[in-house]
Amino acid sequence: MRNNLIASVAFLLASSTAVLAQSATDGKVKIGILNDQSGVYADFGGKSSVEAAKMAVEDFGGKVLDVPVEIVDADHQNKPDIASNIARQWYDTEQVDAIMELTTSSVALAVQAIGKEKKKIDIVTGAATTDLTGKACSPYGFHWAYDTHALAVGTGGALVKQGGDSWFFLTADYAFGYSLEQQTSDYVKASGGKVVGAVRHPLSSQDFSSFLLQAQSSGAKVIGLANAGLDTANAIKQAAEFGITQGGQHLAALLFTLAEVHGLGLEAAQGLTLTEGFYWNRDDESRAFAKKFFARTGKMPNMVHTGTYSAVTQYLKAVQKAGTDETEAVAKQLHEMPVDDVFGRGGTVGANGRMIHDMYLLQVKKPSESKEPWDYFNVLATIPGKEAYIDPAKSGCDLVK
Repeated sequence: MRNNLIASVAFLLASSTAVLAQSATDGKVKIGILNDQSGVYADFGGKSSVEAAKMAVEDFGGKVLDVPVEIVDADHQNKPDIASNIARQWYDTEQVDAIMELTTSSVALAVQAIGKEKKKIDIVTGAATTDLTGKACSPYGFHWAYDTHALAVGTGGALVKQGGDSWFFLTADYAFGYSLEQQTSDYVKASGGKVVGAVRHPLSSQDFSSFLLQAQSSGAKVIGLANAGLDTANAIKQAAEFGITQGGQHLAALLFTLAEVHGLGLEAAQGLTLTEGFYWNRDDESRAFAKKFFARTGKMPNMVHTGTYSAVTQYLKAVQKAGTDETEAVAKQLHEMPVDDVFGRGGTVGANGRMIHDMYLLQVKKPSESKEPWDYFNVLATIPGKEAYIDPAKSGCDLVK
């Protein structure tokens, strides 16, 4: 009788342990989308990234491990202190399991440091600095949609090959701008070009006249816009007023996406060369995804929106495969699982958290070439992921040493 009782208790304990292993630790899975929703990058990611995250949850069935998946979001206003406060509150008191999107490199670096401290997952789709998978890497940090190296290889490489061998940079004065300028400068020099100068401007600048005059007087063949969002759009508009391109200089929009081209218009943006990790009009699968996204947002998706959809989807797949939302187990699956969706076809994740996938070199069409609304790009080339991204072993991340 006593042996039967012991056996029964042992069976119940084993069963309970198995159930707990195949469940969420707090009865739900909660993902936070933290980004700029009201400032210079609101179109770049913003509320549309939140909708992309919700689409991913709905397409996954709304649940994982038989518990509901919840999306929460907040506006960090491009301020690392505000983002850090929100991240700590989400992690400490609101049971958020992972934070994603994180537009603005200074914000992403701050939140990733908090995630490393608290052993929580972050997946960055909106920020660009390679430091996220380099000196600031984390075993729980992942970089998904693009980075400054991929942009430099794409846009910088294309223009040097076309004869644009002298550069002047107009750079946003924070971590993202510095990284983009440095990565592109290195690539230009390695390709036989030269950098003749640079000037830095504050985030959310309204007047680029003094910066553009310096760039114009430099005589550089290419003016590299190491900024993004409305800063890039405003610089391009004001460059037209100074007749910069008419004078023979070429503008290189080093981070410019479909969203910003739409805001600027084809008349002003035509001829620009840029690099993205996704184009909605690439094939039938991307067009089907874009149609669903457009029905919710009134716009076609760029690489940040689709990258966020991919990141949320892959996180839920990792939770499902791990059988738990416990950080170490999920991070292990995120590092090991291949990525194969509308965004990251044939993608792999390195030990430093960098998701390696193909990028696309694009050129903005002339208005006469566009056949339908949002038909803005000619695809000039596909850049294989192994060429676009830094080898994890050479990234400076201690995790791969």
